[in-house]
Amino acid sequence: MFLFDQEENREKIEEFIAFMDKNREMDGALLPVLQEAQNKFGYIPEEIVELISSHMQILTSTIYGVATFYSQFSFVPRGKYSISVCMGTACYVKGATDILEEFSKVLGIGLGETTPDRKFSIVETRCVGLCSDAPVVMINNQVYTHFKRADVDHILSILG
Repeated sequence: MFLFDQEENREKIEEFIAFMDKNREMDGALLPVLQEAQNKFGYIPEEIVELISSHMQILTSTIYGVATFYSQFSFVPRGKYSISVCMGTACYVKGATDILEEFSKVLGIGLGETTPDRKFSIVETRCVGLCSDAPVVMINNQVYTHFKRADVDHILSILG
């Protein structure tokens, strides 16, 4: 669905290779390398997994195993607006699942996916620590408390 343009990212790739070269001998180097890839490219494209594998002599299965363990890593580019519906106990009990389903239905994407125009992503979230204000939705760093399923269309129209 999303194509990684290596030519367009040539400078970032060169910087990333320099980062790997600088850190390759460090114990546990894979985690900081994955963090750098996520920060530099906004996600971890398949081409970058292959580059890490060949450059650091690490099996791709090992790379995917580590990257899928941590929720901070994504293999899909994130949208301009990253939508998180808190799924902690208080939010869950007060209807977070319905809110998540509505975002999914309206945007036509599921959890962990990004709209084809890269405008919206729905990301997994556990507890954001605002249980008394449940249910809670975060869009980027903006927090929306006491959110209702009916608020989905309104908030998406504001974001455009």
